[in-house]
Amino acid sequence: MTTAPLEPRPDRMRVVVADDSVLLREGLVRLLDELGTEVVGSYGDADSLLREAQEVRPDLAVLDVRMPPTHRDEGVRAAIELRRILPATRILLLSQYVEVAYARELFSAGSDGVGYLLKDRVTSIDELGSALSRIRDGATVLDPEVVAALLGRRSDPIAALTPREREVLALMAEGRTNSAIGQALFIGTGAVEKNVTSIFQKLGLDDSGSDHRRVLAVLAFLQS
Repeated sequence: MTTAPLEPRPDRMRVVVADDSVLLREGLVRLLDELGTEVVGSYGDADSLLREAQEVRPDLAVLDVRMPPTHRDEGVRAAIELRRILPATRILLLSQYVEVAYARELFSAGSDGVGYLLKDRVTSIDELGSALSRIRDGATVLDPEVVAALLGRRSDPIAALTPREREVLALMAEGRTNSAIGQALFIGTGAVEKNVTSIFQKLGLDDSGSDHRRVLAVLAFLQS
């Protein structure tokens, strides 16, 4: 474990990294440094991160799902505990696998500022930076393959969504705005809004006047 000097840097996001692969961990630390974040802790296991969490007080934690000693769900459990002791901490899980049960467990503990991305599908530093920014701002960010796996495991009302609505829902799960969804699908913002409204209706999400309906739409199939 290595810990960076804790000098006050209010203009930079304070990040901790936990991954048992030293090569992946140190490579991620360098990428985060290039993105302008302040890496205040780097750990090879979840327990070490939790022991120092109160001291380093990160803004965001990047964790692998499978870590010692069992290499099953240590990263998820550490994320849940970190959110319990430091509720404002944002979470990004990076995994080689689509772990549906673990994703459901994490998001059921609170969805604001939480992400789940697959390591092999983060193809550029800009993509990682964009995901971190959205998570920092409170968005829910899911890899499309995670969304596809979750959608495939649900019956109605998810099955009632049209292919276009599923595409829109997948992009909502990545934390995209209606404008960004329109650009990605080459459709107008009005068409996006129509699909989003239909998704809300089919999932039985009443208009509460809150942006959290977008999160609830994603969590509808995570929390079944």
